[in-house]
Amino acid sequence: MPLVHIAGGAEQTLSERQRQARKIKPQYSEGKLVKIAGAQNGAEAEMIQGLLLEEGIPSMQRRARGADVPDFLVAGRRDILVPESGAEAAREALAWEGS
Repeated sequence: MPLVHIAGGAEQTLSERQRQARKIKPQYSEGKLVKIAGAQNGAEAEMIQGLLLEEGIPSMQRRARGADVPDFLVAGRRDILVPESGAEAAREALAWEGS
């Protein structure tokens, strides 16, 4: 599916993943993943990821070391990772949100 609106075409329903992909700024998607924040649980991690996505910064979460027990489900610490090219912008976005 193209990332641009096709004039005259039938209106297509976008999936949640497609809507999120359209928000990502390409300049923030280069390089290896680096940790930029930590979260106390999965819900907090998703909130941080939502803030980053609104700034166009792609991110992912992973269970933090020592909290990687699958039985924890959404409980347990998480690391928030972004590509290197978006790390500085992500830190600025999160610092601004926290002030």
